[in-house]
Amino acid sequence: MDPEKATEPVVEAEVDVEAGMDGSGDAVSDAKASSIAEQLMQNPEVLSAIETKLAGMADVDSSPSAHMKNLPKPVIRRVKALKKLQFDMIQMESKFYEEVHQLECKYAELYAPILEKRNEIVSGEVEPTDEQCDWPSDEEDDEEAALAAETKEKLALEDVSAEDIKGVKSFWLIAFKNVDLLASMIQENDEPILEHLTNVKVQFSAEPMGFTLEFHFSPNEYFTDKVLTKSYEMRAEPDEEDPFSFEGPEIVACQGCVINWNKGKNVTVRVIKKKQKHQKSGTTRTITKEEQQDSFFNFFTPPAPELDEEEIDHETEALLQADYEIGHFIRERIVPRAVLFYTGEACEDDEDFEEEEDEDYEDDDEDDDLDPSCNN
Repeated sequence: MDPEKATEPVVEAEVDVEAGMDGSGDAVSDAKASSIAEQLMQNPEVLSAIETKLAGMADVDSSPSAHMKNLPKPVIRRVKALKKLQFDMIQMESKFYEEVHQLECKYAELYAPILEKRNEIVSGEVEPTDEQCDWPSDEEDDEEAALAAETKEKLALEDVSAEDIKGVKSFWLIAFKNVDLLASMIQENDEPILEHLTNVKVQFSAEPMGFTLEFHFSPNEYFTDKVLTKSYEMRAEPDEEDPFSFEGPEIVACQGCVINWNKGKNVTVRVIKKKQKHQKSGTTRTITKEEQQDSFFNFFTPPAPELDEEEIDHETEALLQADYEIGHFIRERIVPRAVLFYTGEACEDDEDFEEEEDEDYEDDDEDDDLDPSCNN
């Protein structure tokens, strides 16, 4: 081969590069690139290779467990041993929560006398002594305390009507309305009834694991029941089909009660009157029909899943989960701390906690390296 001829293409390439550098060869280079691309796209083998490559990219598993597919068999074997240990840990954790529930049952009996004293003061059965009332107010300082002592006798003479007030009026209604979760359930027609709510108790059950909420009412014109109940059944064992999803006891079922409404006083339904005209005779008649309406007292009639259905529909499942959340909140927060929800202090504490969370979120958000999906 002639060395001079062999070097000719190299010379041409060098010329083309130099031409491209000064801008004079841009049009020629673009035309050549376009032509080459067009020829490649018309080649079936090239198209097939591109499609294969794209399909491979689409099949790439980016899930957190993707690496498990490529682990050596000895490592996979060890991971299985670790999962079995994890299962043993969950079984022990289940026993822990069972013992915690036993402690709840024990201490519920110890709390009972204190809660009964609370009920006596709220209902007005007992007037607390000066010693029992010796608790500082958040707004009270030394100067205000001195002023209160000086004017105590004067205020007692002027405020004669206060002697006619017994207990703490609307205690439970106000406590409920201070909780967004419950306030959204309480309708205008519910409030006169909830004015008669005198006490809310929690009765724990050791076997089967669960609890019952008792709502005690004074005599009223709406229903004849003195106590309305809502029972919840709990489970502390992991799910056999998905044991690793276990995060502690969960409510698995609930049961309300029948409310014996007086005639025309049922606030969970509304009566609609309709006129019907007979097609032949032309006579008219009026019929009445009841329709369900929003009310706090629907809480005592939870949705009942069909027993013959293996899986409940999403809407019923969502309603049940909301019901479980409300029952758990009443048991865990409202009943033990009712006075703090009545005064609004418990709600303020929750708001302060949320504000702190927001501040932490904003501080973390300034770090560009953080994954936004993790800031929950």
